[in-house]
Amino acid sequence: MTQATDQPSATDRPSATGRGLVTDTTPAGEPRIKKFLPKTLFGRALLIIVTPLILMQAISTFVFFDRHWDTMTRRLAHTLAGDISFLVDAMSPLPPPEEIADISRRARKLLHAIIVYKPGEILTNVSKLPPRDRVEHRLNEAMDERVRRPFLIDTVSVNRRVIVQVQLADGVLEFDVHQKRLYSSTPYIFLMWMVGSSLVLFAIAIVFMRNQIRPIRRLAIAARSFGMGREVGDFRPEGAAEVRQAAEAFQQMRERLRRQFTQRTEMLAGVSHDLRTPLTRMKLQLAMLGDTPEIAELKSDVHDMEHMVEGYLAFARGEGTEAPVPTDLAALIADAVAAEKRDGSTITLAVNATDGVKLEIRPQAFKRALVNLVANAKRYGETVAVAVSIGPEVILVTVDDDGPGIPQENREDVFKPFFRLDSSRNPETGGTGLGLTIARDIIRNHGGDLTLEDAPIGGLRARIRLPV
Repeated sequence: MTQATDQPSATDRPSATGRGLVTDTTPAGEPRIKKFLPKTLFGRALLIIVTPLILMQAISTFVFFDRHWDTMTRRLAHTLAGDISFLVDAMSPLPPPEEIADISRRARKLLHAIIVYKPGEILTNVSKLPPRDRVEHRLNEAMDERVRRPFLIDTVSVNRRVIVQVQLADGVLEFDVHQKRLYSSTPYIFLMWMVGSSLVLFAIAIVFMRNQIRPIRRLAIAARSFGMGREVGDFRPEGAAEVRQAAEAFQQMRERLRRQFTQRTEMLAGVSHDLRTPLTRMKLQLAMLGDTPEIAELKSDVHDMEHMVEGYLAFARGEGTEAPVPTDLAALIADAVAAEKRDGSTITLAVNATDGVKLEIRPQAFKRALVNLVANAKRYGETVAVAVSIGPEVILVTVDDDGPGIPQENREDVFKPFFRLDSSRNPETGGTGLGLTIARDIIRNHGGDLTLEDAPIGGLRARIRLPV
């Protein structure tokens, strides 16, 4: 029993529509960054919109923090340092206690600062510690420039308060001000507006791009369904002008192909049907002429012509009128193999699939293609092995035989109508040269392909590949 071990290659990936396979054809010499770029049109278009937005926000942030916020912080620091310098000058030399109380009262009222004089104290640890942030750095610079006395800055001991201690001749003067005198809320407002506007613009871009990509996706799905022989349904051109133009061109192409297909089918059916009448008369006349070698040759030729006509009629009837329906492919193949085994042929079947997997196909036409392949394998080999592998993206069906096989250079020629290989396929077996042609035509009308390879058991392998 031969198992179908073929799986989709590592370079195959799901298409943008979530169905079928898209082969990664990126050349080996391409930059590696392309491996990380989006593969879908939606992702790339969104990247084109988002990238300038991010760059603009980054530049705006840099300019704001490097220019505006730094300038504003410097001004706030110098303003606070100026107020402290003014009060230090007012306290030097040390005024009477009643004047100190008056200065403290006016500082609270006008400068919104609490000042406390601590006589006899001396500042320790006045060595400059590294500033915690840019604001402390600017305040240190301003205090060095305006006050020019030993000082300590504390921004963490009391919540939302800034405490500055300055060493005087007879004690320490402590200034307690609110954090807003030194820290501005502008950066937080700026960041909120920047992030909020970015999110809003990003959401608008997603909605807009989805609306623009949807018609393209519908066109891709319709083209893929039509290529697989399925009903497209109610498809209308919509979207941008270029997308509408492509959709209208697709509809015109679809109608032309339908007309050509219908005309071909009707022609085959008509010609095949009309030929049956003279063939029948020829058979009757030959039967009345007796048995001679010449008459036997004529009878053989008429018999071959009748087989050809029957093949054309069967093909025209199946492909011309049958509609695609959801079909259990594994069960269909099992029925076809069981029917071909009734004459005692040795045929094995291996199915690697989940039960109940259905595919929208033309069941009679597909069965006819598979029967043609199995019958061809039976004609030239003693053992036939059929294997089915149904994956999430692709279905593989292989038919192997242990016959003489077909040379590599002739494997495409055998798909031509009426082409036969005298060296490897004996015409005495009764083939008409249409079996493989009809089989490939049916498989390709389902969106798949039929190829010939070397079989592991020594003969020929026919491989059917269908997208899910």
